[in-house]
Amino acid sequence: MRKSTIRKKVQAIVLYISVIALIITGTVGIAGMVRIQEDSESALIDQMEQNLYSTAAAKALFIDSVLKYYSGYAGDFARYIHELYVSSGDYLPVEVLPSDSANAGKYAMQLDLAGIEVSAEKIAPEVSLLGNLLHMWQSVIPANEDTIVTVYAATESGFMIAYDKASSTLDEDDKYYSYYGSSWYTSAKKAGKAIFTDIYADAYGRGMTITCAAPFYDAGENFAGVVAMDILISDLYREIVDIELGEGAYAFLVDRNGKIVAPYEHSSGGITELSELTYSLAGEIMSGKTDVSLSDSRIYYAYTPIEATNWKFCIRIPESVILAPVHSMNERVIFTMLSFLGAFVVIVILAVIAARKLSGKLTDPIAALERDVHTISGGNLDYRAEIRTNDEIGDLAHSFNDMAASLKDYIKNLAAVTAEKERIGAELNVATQIQADMLPKILPPYLGHEKFELFATMNPAKEVGGDFYDFFLIDDEHLALVMADVSGKGVPAALFMVIAKTLIKNRAMMGGSPREVLSDVNNQLCEGNEADLFVTVWLGILELSTGKVTASNAGHEYPAIKRKDGKWELFKDKHSLALAAMEGMPFKEYEMQLNEGDKLFVYTDGVPEAIDKSEEQFGTDRMLEALNDAQNIGMKNILPFVRKRISNFVNGADQFDDITMLGFDFKHKA
Repeated sequence: MRKSTIRKKVQAIVLYISVIALIITGTVGIAGMVRIQEDSESALIDQMEQNLYSTAAAKALFIDSVLKYYSGYAGDFARYIHELYVSSGDYLPVEVLPSDSANAGKYAMQLDLAGIEVSAEKIAPEVSLLGNLLHMWQSVIPANEDTIVTVYAATESGFMIAYDKASSTLDEDDKYYSYYGSSWYTSAKKAGKAIFTDIYADAYGRGMTITCAAPFYDAGENFAGVVAMDILISDLYREIVDIELGEGAYAFLVDRNGKIVAPYEHSSGGITELSELTYSLAGEIMSGKTDVSLSDSRIYYAYTPIEATNWKFCIRIPESVILAPVHSMNERVIFTMLSFLGAFVVIVILAVIAARKLSGKLTDPIAALERDVHTISGGNLDYRAEIRTNDEIGDLAHSFNDMAASLKDYIKNLAAVTAEKERIGAELNVATQIQADMLPKILPPYLGHEKFELFATMNPAKEVGGDFYDFFLIDDEHLALVMADVSGKGVPAALFMVIAKTLIKNRAMMGGSPREVLSDVNNQLCEGNEADLFVTVWLGILELSTGKVTASNAGHEYPAIKRKDGKWELFKDKHSLALAAMEGMPFKEYEMQLNEGDKLFVYTDGVPEAIDKSEEQFGTDRMLEALNDAQNIGMKNILPFVRKRISNFVNGADQFDDITMLGFDFKHKA
């Protein structure tokens, strides 16, 4: 039977079909816009509350970690002072002078007495002993000068040593400071641990301040004084509290007494205490829970506690800011609806005229198909259109049925693929954490060892990597240093890295020279190495009493060495083949001598082979230049300095390889 096409029918009634199509689409469009207008406001507020809740909780955790970071500093200072008292004979005296305007604008150690009755001669030995705090404060305070304005240690014997930027105007009274009754001194003494004071106005006119203080004790475990750090609230707010939330919205802190901790321009509508809000809202914020509330003045407050100080972190955002997009959208919806309504009225009049001349035979299949399509598009993918006309409408109904079946299968497959990707992502996150936990902890690795300082970092190019470092004491006299790079990347390299690291450490702990260790490990790695992976290794064993390093290099990068009064340069040692390249291979061995003050730097090829967007490599020359530029900042800061140089060089280019570094500073022999 010859098919009767819609085209022939439309030629006669094109106007009528146009009107019907417009009615259908207009009805659906207007209904959709009305529904969007009704639902968008509540949906936006719900989403905002969830986002505020998550943002407040995450920001509070960050602030808490920073405050604990400061209290950790105070505790470290207190423990170091106790060590000075216990081992006073091991430290040279360091002169500490009274405040001097010649030091204005510069960090300097300054001595103040608790009163004129304090005997300078009597306290002189203790002052010169605590003067050894200088090198510790020099490495900590300038690096944190954006928040910590001064650090000081006040003793029961009547003197205080401060480290900060000296004033340009000093008089006789500036030499004395009676601190025994100060809140930071009495609170830390009573608590017996690091504490944060309430907020107070700084006596030097620098603004509202909080002090982190910790008690310290003498060799007989008797209370000897308090070490403290002053932090300006304005600096603390700028560094860890302030976030961009839109006009009229901001974050602020509330102290344990209900006072708002923020610069004046960020006070909550001009208030300075939480009690100036409604009683119920103030009580909710101070309750110690995490929540989001709407005030009577239509302002949302998200709040959560901060453990370190018993403060509360709050976010304030007006409801009008949240609903601004909805109001704007409502105006556009109303305009669109009015425009559409005007056009709709005109076309309906024309449609009515045309409808008188047409039969329902042509429109019935279209209307039925429209209902079927609306049902399918509404999410019922099991529904099938029942149109059986022998024309394009019938073909279209069949296509819609096929599309619904295909869409149902696609959604099912997409859900399975998404679940699998999430599972793999979760497993990779676990693998990243496991690999990071396998590496020895840093900062510093061996407390109590004054012969050396040792720091290391590893930044994988993917979730997991093949680089690794290791350091461990074989016995009281020998320290092993390991830097290695497994060929390849990702999970296979990470698995091979675990095996290689374990074998090297286990074999080294059994004793023997580096070449014996690498020879045995090489043979073990060659067994069953069907993936043909290999690992380059630099292994050095340092004799702590002499400074002699016995080392072996299995295809790894040249180490860099810096003599006490010299510059960093490559130590071009003898190379052997990489481990797992060939069974039974001999390994070369050599010796180097480290003297007091010498430094050693070992790394993987991810450092010199880091590339920028034009594929130019960082290179060993730039690496040595970075090391030499950083030689006066201490071993603790050298590795981050080099890493920053690499980041500046690549300028946003993707990291191609794992970047691993280890720095060693030989302080002195036994």
